[in-house]
Amino acid sequence: MSSLFPALRESPDRTALRFGTDVLTYGALDAASGALAEKIAGAGRIAVWATPSPHTAVAVVAALRAGVPAVPLNPRTGTRELAHILGDSAPALVLAAPGEVLPEGPDTLPRVDVSLTTGATPGAAAPAPEEEPGPETAALVVYTSGTTGPPKGAVIPRRAVAHTLDALAGAWGWTADDVLVHALPLFHVHGLVLGVLGPLRRGGTVHHLGRFDVTAVARELAGPGTMLFGVPTMYHRLAEAVADDRELAGALSGARLLVSGSAPLPLRDHQRIAEATGRHVVERYGMTETLMNTSVRLADDGRSLSPARPGTVGPPLDGVELRLVDEAGAPLEAGDGETVGEVEVRGLSLFTGYLGRPEATAAAFTADGWFRTGDMATTDAAGAVTLVGRKSTDLVKSGGYKIGAGEIENALLEHPGVAEAAVTGEPDPDLGERVVAWVVPRDAASPPGERELAEHVSALLAPHKRPRRVRYLDALPRNDMGKILKRALDA
Repeated sequence: MSSLFPALRESPDRTALRFGTDVLTYGALDAASGALAEKIAGAGRIAVWATPSPHTAVAVVAALRAGVPAVPLNPRTGTRELAHILGDSAPALVLAAPGEVLPEGPDTLPRVDVSLTTGATPGAAAPAPEEEPGPETAALVVYTSGTTGPPKGAVIPRRAVAHTLDALAGAWGWTADDVLVHALPLFHVHGLVLGVLGPLRRGGTVHHLGRFDVTAVARELAGPGTMLFGVPTMYHRLAEAVADDRELAGALSGARLLVSGSAPLPLRDHQRIAEATGRHVVERYGMTETLMNTSVRLADDGRSLSPARPGTVGPPLDGVELRLVDEAGAPLEAGDGETVGEVEVRGLSLFTGYLGRPEATAAAFTADGWFRTGDMATTDAAGAVTLVGRKSTDLVKSGGYKIGAGEIENALLEHPGVAEAAVTGEPDPDLGERVVAWVVPRDAASPPGERELAEHVSALLAPHKRPRRVRYLDALPRNDMGKILKRALDA
């Protein structure tokens, strides 16, 4: 397997990372990560206190160079979940930025501070390149969100990282000339693998904002930034601001690529950004266990989307096999855009299994190697995938119909009185399940009525998709990646 990051040696003067005032060239990143790799070599698994800082990037690159699996820790994780992750992964030590105060749990592990410099004598000869670990060597152990039980550690091998990043480069025309702007957390696949390791594999540059801010996004994209990665919550804030902010509209229209992921982007936000900027937001589909499965691709001009259809997450990426299956696991004929099935995938981007859980790993795969994603979708004649939702929380079986929550949520968001919406199902003695809408009204003092919202949805979709119950909230519960926690709603 070739080097994951050839630019470390090939482009030493090029800027690799910028976090605020901290800037590292590829040469500096090579030196800092190389020195740290020597310290942690042979350590087994190591934990990384994954703050949005260059120290996290240096720590993960060092672990990859040393062939040591890194376990990114979310600094906002509660004590119980953090104890579970540490007990499950059993890291030999923890890497953190100097001066970072660690909470109970990580503070008991042997600690190595991550330096952004090496202390080496200027002009000293660089050490010889280390031998690259094999493609099946574990690169990361990333813990799932735990929405269906305690988080499980997905073991992601080096070949999965390389393959998914190369496939995205092919779909997006991603090169060393690109400057990626984002403010995503670095304990997750989206922010860490795509948002940091992706640019480093291409030899490009990361500009991390530290935290999301509309003004900062406009400034960076009006300057050197060519790409923006975000989650729907971030794009919603951009959509809210862009119509009245000419500088933001100009910055977004000048970006080469706008990418949203980790959850579906509501159609209303797609439309508002497109109307103000002439640019469409690209959606892609992946998960911790599979990395990236599909993406909308760019046309030959490198800018215009093809197809430019909001709501689709595109066709399978190169090297990814994807199929839909029915409830019995039988493959469905794809292509009518209506038939809903569970997504199964296989290919080089898949994880190798759940850490220490052979039974859970076996249950996640079919006998012939297809991974059961638990996501429900349709496909069109061109192979583009449109996600309906999670099998466990987003598919409502009502009156003999299989109803996807996503299209009802998009319909609700078209009502002028709705700021946020989520849809779930609950038991109904007549229908089996009934559609329930959870609504955050724009005006809490005068929310749209239940009947009004039901008629609104019926007019846009079909009568059997209308909400039978509407429940009003001040805010929807979300995790750190902006996903709505529907199990919390049901609870």
